[in-house]
Amino acid sequence: MAIQHPPSEELRAAVTELDRCLYNHEQWLEGLFGALICRLPPDERDLDVDAHRKCRLGQWYYSGSAATASLIKRPGFAELGTEHERMHCYAAKMLRTSMAGEQISLENFQRFMNAQKRMHLEISTLRQEIEDMLYALDPLTGIPGRVGLLTRLREQLGLVKRGVQSCCLAMMDLDGFKSVNDRFGHGVGDEVLNSYAHHLTQGLRPYDKVFRYGGEEFLIMLPDTTLEEGTAIIERLREGLALLPHDATPGDPLYVTASFGIVPLDADVSVETSIERADKALYAAKAAGRNRSAIWDSSMAANEPHSLHDSAA
Repeated sequence: MAIQHPPSEELRAAVTELDRCLYNHEQWLEGLFGALICRLPPDERDLDVDAHRKCRLGQWYYSGSAATASLIKRPGFAELGTEHERMHCYAAKMLRTSMAGEQISLENFQRFMNAQKRMHLEISTLRQEIEDMLYALDPLTGIPGRVGLLTRLREQLGLVKRGVQSCCLAMMDLDGFKSVNDRFGHGVGDEVLNSYAHHLTQGLRPYDKVFRYGGEEFLIMLPDTTLEEGTAIIERLREGLALLPHDATPGDPLYVTASFGIVPLDADVSVETSIERADKALYAAKAAGRNRSAIWDSSMAANEPHSLHDSAA
């Protein structure tokens, strides 16, 4: 069976949930205005101190579901909660004023409307961000593809140029992948790519990034990492990937190794040049026997192997 990628599934679920949130909010708003304008009985929960937790949007927001878990680290998610709570506070104040037979002030009404508009904007912005992320995901592996790759690298290069943090790049290519497709078919080849993508995302730090660069090539970005630290991370990944079994024939697992080219993200050159250097280092690792990593240096302008880390095998 194909490996599933929870991050992309959770993002799609989050889009659905945010659409439902907007619908539920419109329904709640209709009921609130009915109570304020037509003097219909209000929902008693809207008068509670924790009213923001009891409406349908609030129940979802504080549920801890998989959909909210995929959003909780995004800055807009916290702002959504703040504006939602503030909106309910103003709504309760207006309801109490109306129930006391007093006139609701324009100031309180405007505060309520501004809060609910900001909340609506946060939901819409989150939804658009998630859709943009899903658009950038590789449909086979569920990890980011080349869409947005250069933008992310240029943002990181800006940090390197300002001396905020160092960064390493690694170009990875599966060894002998064509023979896997030829021997076992493209279905097995897809399974191998899926397994590799899953293992990479699980084995890296939360702030590291993996992109499917094309075919069986992946580009790994390691922010806040020196060349020595980056090499250690890549070596650990390489050794783990070499031991990763893949289902090809019953009772006979398939093992596929990978080679890596490592380069520091250089403040003095373009990101395209850094990618090209990582690719040349990868070529050096392949030329030296595969299942190893190579660190780029200027000698690789002529594709000469350098700083090779062989497998234990």
